[in-house]
Amino acid sequence: MTSAHDAATVGPEVIGTLTAAGVATVYEAAGRRGLIDVDLVQVVPGSRVAGPARTVRCGQGDNRAVHEAMTLVRPGEVLVLTMPEPAPVALIGELLATQAKVAGAAGILVDAAVRDVDDLRALGLPVWARWCRVRGATKRERGSLDVPVPVGGATVEPGDIVVLDADGAVVVRRTSADDVVAATRSRMAKETGLRARLAGGEFSYDLHGLRTRDEADGR
Repeated sequence: MTSAHDAATVGPEVIGTLTAAGVATVYEAAGRRGLIDVDLVQVVPGSRVAGPARTVRCGQGDNRAVHEAMTLVRPGEVLVLTMPEPAPVALIGELLATQAKVAGAAGILVDAAVRDVDDLRALGLPVWARWCRVRGATKRERGSLDVPVPVGGATVEPGDIVVLDADGAVVVRRTSADDVVAATRSRMAKETGLRARLAGGEFSYDLHGLRTRDEADGR
């Protein structure tokens, strides 16, 4: 268990770009890789965050590892909480989330359930979860911290950058972050240009060359 992957080692310009771009743009810019392909509840509406992952693999139906993880969270990190099999068991509620907020976490991704939803919204720390359920977790298994964890068809490794917003979540490999950021900035610039032309009355059917291709095919 180490803080070698904490937010201080990720440039603020990287986090700022990925946060501003959002999940859909980052996913496309990354070559449609890294999608966390599950339905997620955005507990705090309007939330949008990015940050290096602090990963937690709990025992099944157990959140003892989450309590331990709170002692290690560094400012700017995104906690990624998992179990061997996703299930509607609440791994966090208001009291654990309060600890994460005090530690400076950017947000929490829970591949299980959360509870105390009204209190979580009032707290304001961005949280995404598969479910909102009252069923509580046990505290018998220590679990594992700072290990690769599977979430929604993707694998999140400690220090990978997790991007979350109303569209869901995507993970960017730490080793490819610079390339993805460059591609993201290029895509954002292109979309800005397209947005201006569409607002001026042009059609994406023409701007993407689809009309020309269809006419060449005799359609």
